[in-house]
Amino acid sequence: MALITKAVKGTKDALPKEIYKLQYVERIVMNEARKFGFKEIRTPVFEHTELFERSVGGTTDVVQKEMYTFDDKGARSITLRPEGTAGAARAFLENALSNEALPQKVCYLTSCYRYEKPQAGRLREFHQFGVECFGAQSPLADAEIIALGADIFEKLQIKDLKLEINSIGCPTCRSEYHRALKEYFNAKKDGLCETCLGRLETNPMRILDCKSPVCAEIAAGAPVVLDYLCGECSEHFEKVRQYLTAQGIDFEINPKIVRGLDYYTKTVFEFVSDSIGAQGTVCGGGRYDGLIEELGGRHTPSLGFALGIERLLLLMNNQGSYFPADEKTDMFLIAVGENAQLKCAQIAGEMRRAGFSCIYELNSRSPRAQMKYADKIGVRFTAVIGDEEIGQNHAVIKDMQGGRQYDAKLSDFAGCFGKITV
Repeated sequence: MALITKAVKGTKDALPKEIYKLQYVERIVMNEARKFGFKEIRTPVFEHTELFERSVGGTTDVVQKEMYTFDDKGARSITLRPEGTAGAARAFLENALSNEALPQKVCYLTSCYRYEKPQAGRLREFHQFGVECFGAQSPLADAEIIALGADIFEKLQIKDLKLEINSIGCPTCRSEYHRALKEYFNAKKDGLCETCLGRLETNPMRILDCKSPVCAEIAAGAPVVLDYLCGECSEHFEKVRQYLTAQGIDFEINPKIVRGLDYYTKTVFEFVSDSIGAQGTVCGGGRYDGLIEELGGRHTPSLGFALGIERLLLLMNNQGSYFPADEKTDMFLIAVGENAQLKCAQIAGEMRRAGFSCIYELNSRSPRAQMKYADKIGVRFTAVIGDEEIGQNHAVIKDMQGGRQYDAKLSDFAGCFGKITV
Protein backbone atom coordinates (compact mmCIF):
# COMPACT_ATOMS: atom_id res chain seq x y z
CA MET A 1 0.00 0.00 0.00
CA ALA A 2 1.52 3.32 -1.09
CA LEU A 3 1.78 6.26 1.30
CA ILE A 4 -0.48 9.20 0.49
CA THR A 5 2.35 11.59 1.29
CA LYS A 6 5.72 11.83 3.00
CA ALA A 7 7.36 14.41 5.26
CA VAL A 8 8.21 17.66 3.49
CA LYS A 9 11.80 17.85 2.26
CA GLY A 10 14.07 19.34 4.89
CA THR A 11 11.93 18.23 7.84
CA LYS A 12 12.50 15.31 10.16
CA ASP A 13 10.37 13.30 12.57
CA ALA A 14 11.59 12.93 16.15
CA LEU A 15 10.69 9.29 16.88
CA PRO A 16 9.94 7.78 20.31
CA LYS A 17 13.10 5.64 20.23
CA GLU A 18 15.27 8.78 19.77
CA ILE A 19 13.34 11.47 21.60
CA TYR A 20 15.02 10.84 24.95
CA LYS A 21 18.26 12.31 23.56
CA LEU A 22 16.47 15.47 22.49
CA GLN A 23 14.71 15.74 25.84
CA TYR A 24 18.02 15.31 27.68
CA VAL A 25 19.65 18.15 25.72
CA GLU A 26 16.62 20.40 26.18
CA ARG A 27 16.62 19.72 29.91
CA ILE A 28 20.31 20.57 30.23
CA VAL A 29 20.20 23.83 28.26
CA MET A 30 17.15 25.13 30.13
CA ASN A 31 18.58 24.18 33.52
CA GLU A 32 21.91 25.89 32.79
CA ALA A 33 20.11 29.02 31.57
CA ARG A 34 18.09 29.09 34.79
CA LYS A 35 21.33 29.09 36.81
CA PHE A 36 22.31 32.28 34.98
CA GLY A 37 18.98 33.94 35.77
CA PHE A 38 17.23 33.42 32.42
CA LYS A 39 13.48 32.78 32.26
CA GLU A 40 11.59 31.18 29.39
CA ILE A 41 9.73 33.20 26.77
CA ARG A 42 7.48 31.81 24.02
CA THR A 43 6.65 33.80 20.90
CA PRO A 44 4.47 33.03 17.82
CA VAL A 45 5.82 30.82 15.05
CA PHE A 46 5.03 33.55 12.50
CA GLU A 47 5.43 37.32 12.52
CA HIS A 48 4.84 40.22 10.16
CA THR A 49 7.48 40.01 7.44
CA GLU A 50 8.72 43.55 8.08
CA LEU A 51 9.98 42.48 11.52
CA PHE A 52 12.60 40.24 9.94
CA GLU A 53 13.35 42.67 7.12
CA ARG A 54 14.13 45.38 9.69
CA SER A 55 15.97 43.21 12.22
CA VAL A 56 17.71 40.43 10.32
CA GLY A 57 18.54 42.75 7.41
CA GLY A 58 17.37 43.08 3.83
CA THR A 59 20.82 42.29 2.44
CA THR A 60 21.20 38.95 4.24
CA ASP A 61 20.75 35.56 2.60
CA VAL A 62 18.11 34.78 5.21
CA VAL A 63 15.81 37.59 4.06
CA GLN A 64 16.70 37.49 0.35
CA LYS A 65 16.65 33.74 -0.22
CA GLU A 66 15.59 31.64 2.74
CA MET A 67 12.42 32.95 4.41
CA TYR A 68 9.06 31.19 4.18
CA THR A 69 6.86 34.20 3.39
CA PHE A 70 3.20 34.25 2.36
CA ASP A 71 0.17 36.54 2.31
CA ASP A 72 -2.55 35.65 4.78
CA LYS A 73 -6.28 36.00 4.06
CA GLY A 74 -6.09 39.65 5.03
CA ALA A 75 -3.41 40.27 2.39
CA ARG A 76 -0.79 40.81 5.10
CA SER A 77 2.73 39.52 4.47
CA ILE A 78 3.55 36.88 7.09
CA THR A 79 6.81 34.98 7.60
CA LEU A 80 7.61 31.83 9.55
CA ARG A 81 10.37 32.80 11.96
CA PRO A 82 13.86 32.12 10.52
CA GLU A 83 15.50 32.80 13.92
CA GLY A 84 14.47 33.59 17.48
CA THR A 85 15.95 36.98 18.38
CA ALA A 86 13.63 39.18 16.32
CA GLY A 87 10.47 37.74 17.87
CA ALA A 88 11.90 38.03 21.37
CA ALA A 89 12.86 41.66 20.71
CA ARG A 90 9.38 42.42 19.37
CA ALA A 91 7.84 40.83 22.49
CA PHE A 92 10.20 42.86 24.72
CA LEU A 93 8.93 46.06 23.11
CA GLU A 94 5.26 45.22 22.66
CA ASN A 95 4.84 44.01 26.24
CA ALA A 96 6.77 46.94 27.72
CA LEU A 97 9.36 44.74 29.37
CA SER A 98 11.69 47.74 29.09
CA ASN A 99 9.71 49.27 31.98
CA GLU A 100 10.56 46.34 34.24
CA ALA A 101 13.86 45.63 35.96
CA LEU A 102 16.75 45.56 33.51
CA PRO A 103 18.43 43.58 32.23
CA GLN A 104 15.61 41.34 31.07
CA LYS A 105 17.06 37.86 30.55
CA VAL A 106 14.96 35.45 28.50
CA CYS A 107 15.55 32.05 26.92
CA TYR A 108 13.63 29.81 24.56
CA LEU A 109 13.46 26.50 22.76
CA THR A 110 11.85 27.14 19.42
CA SER A 111 11.38 25.87 15.87
CA CYS A 112 12.70 27.97 12.99
CA TYR A 113 12.24 27.79 9.22
CA ARG A 114 14.64 28.54 6.38
CA TYR A 115 14.41 27.44 2.77
CA GLU A 116 17.94 26.19 2.13
CA LYS A 117 19.59 23.02 0.90
CA PRO A 118 19.06 20.26 3.48
CA GLN A 119 22.25 18.60 4.69
CA ALA A 120 23.66 16.97 7.80
CA GLY A 121 22.79 19.13 10.79
CA ARG A 122 20.90 21.67 8.66
CA LEU A 123 17.17 21.31 7.98
CA ARG A 124 14.45 23.57 6.64
CA GLU A 125 12.57 23.15 9.88
CA PHE A 126 15.12 23.21 12.66
CA HIS A 127 15.21 23.96 16.36
CA GLN A 128 17.13 26.50 18.38
CA PHE A 129 17.89 27.12 21.99
CA GLY A 130 18.45 30.83 22.41
CA VAL A 131 19.10 33.40 25.11
CA GLU A 132 18.58 37.15 24.94
CA CYS A 133 19.74 39.74 27.46
CA PHE A 134 18.03 43.11 26.95
CA GLY A 135 19.45 46.19 28.67
CA ALA A 136 23.06 45.26 29.46
CA GLN A 137 25.87 47.47 28.16
CA SER A 138 28.88 46.23 30.11
CA PRO A 139 31.42 43.85 28.52
CA LEU A 140 30.76 41.74 31.61
CA ALA A 141 27.47 40.78 29.94
CA ASP A 142 29.29 39.61 26.81
CA ALA A 143 31.54 37.35 28.87
CA GLU A 144 28.55 36.13 30.91
CA ILE A 145 26.62 35.09 27.80
CA ILE A 146 29.67 33.27 26.43
CA ALA A 147 30.22 31.62 29.82
CA LEU A 148 26.68 30.23 29.69
CA GLY A 149 27.41 28.65 26.32
CA ALA A 150 30.67 27.20 27.63
CA ASP A 151 28.90 25.78 30.71
CA ILE A 152 26.27 24.09 28.54
CA PHE A 153 28.89 22.37 26.41
CA GLU A 154 30.85 21.34 29.49
CA LYS A 155 27.70 19.89 31.08
CA LEU A 156 27.01 17.93 27.88
CA GLN A 157 30.65 16.73 27.85
CA ILE A 158 31.30 18.04 24.33
CA LYS A 159 34.93 17.52 23.28
CA ASP A 160 37.23 19.48 20.95
CA LEU A 161 35.02 22.56 20.78
CA LYS A 162 36.69 25.86 19.97
CA LEU A 163 35.45 29.32 20.94
CA GLU A 164 36.20 32.02 18.38
CA ILE A 165 35.51 35.69 19.09
CA ASN A 166 35.68 38.94 17.18
CA SER A 167 34.43 42.52 17.33
CA ILE A 168 32.74 44.10 14.32
CA GLY A 169 32.52 47.49 16.02
CA CYS A 170 29.75 50.03 16.17
CA PRO A 171 28.12 51.78 13.17
CA THR A 172 30.62 54.63 13.41
CA CYS A 173 33.83 52.64 13.15
CA ARG A 174 32.24 50.04 10.89
CA SER A 175 31.54 52.67 8.23
CA GLU A 176 35.30 53.25 7.97
CA TYR A 177 35.83 49.52 7.68
CA HIS A 178 33.18 49.25 4.95
CA ARG A 179 35.03 51.86 2.90
CA ALA A 180 38.26 49.89 3.23
CA LEU A 181 36.52 46.66 2.23
CA LYS A 182 34.87 48.25 -0.81
CA GLU A 183 38.20 49.60 -1.97
CA TYR A 184 39.84 46.17 -1.52
CA PHE A 185 37.10 44.09 -3.16
CA ASN A 186 36.50 46.56 -6.01
CA ALA A 187 40.06 45.90 -7.11
CA LYS A 188 39.32 42.16 -7.21
CA LYS A 189 35.64 42.12 -8.18
CA ASP A 190 36.26 40.18 -11.40
CA GLY A 191 36.81 37.09 -9.25
CA LEU A 192 33.78 37.52 -6.98
CA CYS A 193 30.64 35.41 -7.35
CA GLU A 194 27.41 37.07 -8.46
CA THR A 195 26.04 37.15 -4.91
CA CYS A 196 29.15 38.87 -3.55
CA LEU A 197 29.07 41.45 -6.34
CA GLY A 198 25.68 42.49 -4.97
CA ARG A 199 27.04 42.50 -1.43
CA LEU A 200 29.90 44.75 -2.47
CA GLU A 201 27.57 47.75 -2.55
CA THR A 202 25.06 46.83 0.13
CA ASN A 203 27.13 45.10 2.86
CA PRO A 204 30.72 44.22 1.94
CA MET A 205 31.29 42.48 5.29
CA ARG A 206 29.03 39.69 4.07
CA ILE A 207 31.66 38.80 1.44
CA LEU A 208 33.89 37.62 4.30
CA ASP A 209 31.25 34.98 5.08
CA CYS A 210 30.88 33.65 1.53
CA LYS A 211 31.21 29.87 1.17
CA SER A 212 32.60 30.05 -2.37
CA PRO A 213 36.25 28.85 -2.33
CA VAL A 214 37.21 31.57 -4.82
CA CYS A 215 35.59 34.35 -2.78
CA ALA A 216 37.06 32.90 0.42
CA GLU A 217 40.54 33.02 -1.10
CA ILE A 218 40.06 36.65 -2.11
CA ALA A 219 38.63 37.52 1.32
CA ALA A 220 41.67 36.02 3.05
CA GLY A 221 43.69 39.10 2.19
CA ALA A 222 40.97 41.64 3.06
CA PRO A 223 41.46 44.36 5.69
CA VAL A 224 40.85 43.20 9.27
CA VAL A 225 37.99 44.81 11.19
CA LEU A 226 39.96 44.96 14.45
CA ASP A 227 42.29 47.50 12.83
CA TYR A 228 39.36 49.89 12.36
CA LEU A 229 37.72 49.80 15.79
CA CYS A 230 37.12 53.11 17.52
CA GLY A 231 38.53 53.63 21.01
CA GLU A 232 35.32 52.67 22.81
CA CYS A 233 34.80 49.48 20.78
CA SER A 234 38.45 48.49 21.16
CA GLU A 235 38.30 48.97 24.93
CA HIS A 236 35.05 46.99 25.12
CA PHE A 237 36.58 44.06 23.24
CA GLU A 238 39.69 44.13 25.40
CA LYS A 239 37.58 43.90 28.56
CA VAL A 240 35.57 41.00 27.13
CA ARG A 241 38.81 39.12 26.61
CA GLN A 242 39.95 39.95 30.14
CA TYR A 243 36.70 38.68 31.67
CA LEU A 244 36.84 35.46 29.65
CA THR A 245 40.45 34.87 30.70
CA ALA A 246 39.54 35.53 34.33
CA GLN A 247 36.91 32.77 34.12
CA GLY A 248 39.33 30.30 32.55
CA ILE A 249 37.49 30.27 29.21
CA ASP A 250 39.85 29.61 26.31
CA PHE A 251 39.24 31.48 23.06
CA GLU A 252 40.79 32.42 19.75
CA ILE A 253 40.37 35.73 17.96
CA ASN A 254 38.98 35.19 14.46
CA PRO A 255 38.68 38.52 12.62
CA LYS A 256 36.68 36.85 9.83
CA ILE A 257 33.63 36.19 12.03
CA VAL A 258 30.87 38.56 10.98
CA ARG A 259 27.76 36.39 11.64
CA GLY A 260 25.01 36.13 9.05
CA LEU A 261 22.55 38.70 10.43
CA ASP A 262 22.78 42.47 10.14
CA TYR A 263 21.75 43.34 13.68
CA TYR A 264 25.09 42.41 15.29
CA THR A 265 27.45 45.06 16.72
CA LYS A 266 30.71 44.85 18.68
CA THR A 267 31.28 41.36 20.12
CA VAL A 268 30.44 38.35 17.94
CA PHE A 269 31.38 34.77 18.72
CA GLU A 270 31.00 31.17 17.60
CA PHE A 271 31.56 27.77 19.17
CA VAL A 272 32.85 25.59 16.33
CA SER A 273 33.70 21.92 15.91
CA ASP A 274 35.45 19.80 13.29
CA SER A 275 33.23 16.82 14.14
CA ILE A 276 30.26 17.82 11.97
CA GLY A 277 31.92 18.54 8.63
CA ALA A 278 31.68 21.87 6.84
CA GLN A 279 28.80 23.09 8.98
CA GLY A 280 31.07 23.53 11.97
CA THR A 281 29.30 26.28 13.91
CA VAL A 282 27.24 24.80 16.74
CA CYS A 283 26.46 28.02 18.59
CA GLY A 284 26.78 31.64 17.57
CA GLY A 285 25.83 35.04 18.88
CA GLY A 286 26.95 38.41 20.03
CA ARG A 287 25.85 41.93 20.80
CA TYR A 288 23.07 43.81 18.96
CA ASP A 289 22.95 47.22 20.61
CA GLY A 290 20.91 48.89 17.87
CA LEU A 291 18.17 46.29 17.35
CA ILE A 292 15.58 47.53 19.85
CA GLU A 293 15.97 51.07 18.56
CA GLU A 294 15.65 49.83 14.97
CA LEU A 295 12.30 48.26 15.91
CA GLY A 296 10.97 51.52 17.38
CA GLY A 297 12.11 51.37 20.99
CA ARG A 298 14.58 53.34 23.06
CA HIS A 299 18.28 52.59 22.71
CA THR A 300 18.73 49.34 24.63
CA PRO A 301 22.12 47.59 24.55
CA SER A 302 21.43 43.86 24.18
CA LEU A 303 23.05 40.57 23.31
CA GLY A 304 22.42 36.84 23.03
CA PHE A 305 23.16 33.61 21.23
CA ALA A 306 21.45 30.76 19.43
CA LEU A 307 22.40 27.10 19.57
CA GLY A 308 21.26 24.69 16.85
CA ILE A 309 19.73 21.61 18.49
CA GLU A 310 20.05 19.36 15.43
CA ARG A 311 23.69 20.30 14.95
CA LEU A 312 24.36 19.72 18.63
CA LEU A 313 22.80 16.25 18.51
CA LEU A 314 24.78 15.45 15.35
CA LEU A 315 27.96 16.52 17.12
CA MET A 316 27.16 14.48 20.22
CA ASN A 317 26.34 11.38 18.18
CA ASN A 318 29.53 11.75 16.15
CA GLN A 319 31.60 12.07 19.31
CA GLY A 320 29.83 9.19 21.06
CA SER A 321 28.77 11.57 23.83
CA TYR A 322 27.00 10.42 26.96
CA PHE A 323 23.22 10.20 26.95
CA PRO A 324 21.27 8.86 29.93
CA ALA A 325 19.43 5.64 29.18
CA ASP A 326 15.90 5.97 27.86
CA GLU A 327 13.44 5.67 30.72
CA LYS A 328 11.61 2.36 30.67
CA THR A 329 8.05 1.73 31.81
CA ASP A 330 8.05 0.56 35.43
CA MET A 331 5.36 -2.12 35.22
CA PHE A 332 3.46 -4.15 32.65
CA LEU A 333 0.44 -6.04 34.00
CA ILE A 334 -0.25 -9.27 32.12
CA ALA A 335 -3.97 -9.96 32.23
CA VAL A 336 -5.30 -13.52 32.03
CA GLY A 337 -9.05 -13.40 31.47
CA GLU A 338 -11.77 -10.76 31.44
CA ASN A 339 -11.93 -10.26 35.20
CA ALA A 340 -8.17 -9.73 35.22
CA GLN A 341 -8.41 -6.97 32.62
CA LEU A 342 -10.71 -5.03 34.93
CA LYS A 343 -8.39 -5.63 37.88
CA CYS A 344 -5.36 -4.54 35.86
CA ALA A 345 -7.10 -1.29 34.91
CA GLN A 346 -7.78 -0.62 38.60
CA ILE A 347 -4.20 -1.43 39.71
CA ALA A 348 -2.70 0.61 36.87
CA GLY A 349 -4.63 3.66 38.04
CA GLU A 350 -3.37 3.18 41.60
CA MET A 351 0.21 2.75 40.36
CA ARG A 352 0.08 5.93 38.31
CA ARG A 353 -1.35 7.94 41.18
CA ALA A 354 1.55 6.67 43.28
CA GLY A 355 3.98 8.09 40.73
CA PHE A 356 4.89 4.92 38.80
CA SER A 357 4.51 4.30 35.08
CA CYS A 358 2.25 1.31 34.49
CA ILE A 359 0.60 -0.21 31.41
CA TYR A 360 -1.50 -3.30 30.76
CA GLU A 361 -2.81 -5.35 27.85
CA LEU A 362 -5.16 -3.52 25.46
CA ASN A 363 -5.58 -6.15 22.72
CA SER A 364 -6.71 -9.30 24.59
CA ARG A 365 -3.63 -11.27 23.49
CA SER A 366 -2.49 -14.50 25.08
CA PRO A 367 -0.27 -14.31 28.19
CA ARG A 368 2.66 -15.52 26.12
CA ALA A 369 2.13 -12.79 23.52
CA GLN A 370 1.83 -10.22 26.28
CA MET A 371 5.10 -11.34 27.84
CA LYS A 372 6.78 -11.15 24.45
CA TYR A 373 5.48 -7.60 24.02
CA ALA A 374 6.67 -6.61 27.48
CA ASP A 375 10.14 -7.92 26.70
CA LYS A 376 10.19 -6.14 23.34
CA ILE A 377 9.39 -2.70 24.78
CA GLY A 378 11.83 -3.22 27.65
CA VAL A 379 9.62 -2.76 30.72
CA ARG A 380 11.39 -3.06 34.08
CA PHE A 381 8.88 -5.36 35.85
CA THR A 382 5.92 -7.55 34.97
CA ALA A 383 3.17 -9.20 36.98
CA VAL A 384 0.71 -11.89 35.82
CA ILE A 385 -2.85 -11.35 37.09
CA GLY A 386 -5.59 -13.91 36.54
CA ASP A 387 -8.56 -15.35 38.44
CA GLU A 388 -6.25 -17.27 40.76
CA GLU A 389 -4.25 -14.18 41.69
CA ILE A 390 -7.45 -12.18 42.23
CA GLY A 391 -8.89 -14.90 44.48
CA GLN A 392 -5.70 -15.05 46.57
CA ASN A 393 -5.15 -11.26 46.60
CA HIS A 394 -1.61 -12.04 45.56
CA ALA A 395 0.66 -11.64 42.53
CA VAL A 396 4.32 -12.23 41.73
CA ILE A 397 6.30 -9.26 40.44
CA LYS A 398 9.17 -10.24 38.15
CA ASP A 399 12.28 -8.16 37.54
CA MET A 400 12.77 -8.43 33.78
CA GLN A 401 16.47 -7.66 33.96
CA GLY A 402 17.70 -9.43 37.07
CA GLY A 403 15.11 -12.22 37.07
CA ARG A 404 14.27 -11.83 40.77
CA GLN A 405 10.68 -12.31 41.90
CA TYR A 406 8.75 -10.52 44.64
CA ASP A 407 5.42 -11.17 46.35
CA ALA A 408 2.80 -8.41 46.30
CA LYS A 409 -0.76 -7.98 47.60
CA LEU A 410 -3.18 -6.87 44.93
CA SER A 411 -4.95 -4.72 47.53
CA ASP A 412 -1.72 -2.76 48.10
CA PHE A 413 0.11 -3.41 44.85
CA ALA A 414 1.56 0.10 44.50
CA GLY A 415 2.79 0.07 48.11
CA CYS A 416 4.46 -3.32 47.68
CA PHE A 417 6.04 -2.18 44.42
CA GLY A 418 7.35 0.95 46.08
CA LYS A 419 9.23 -1.13 48.66
CA ILE A 420 10.87 -3.14 45.87
CA THR A 421 12.13 -0.06 44.02
CA VAL A 422 13.37 1.94 47.00
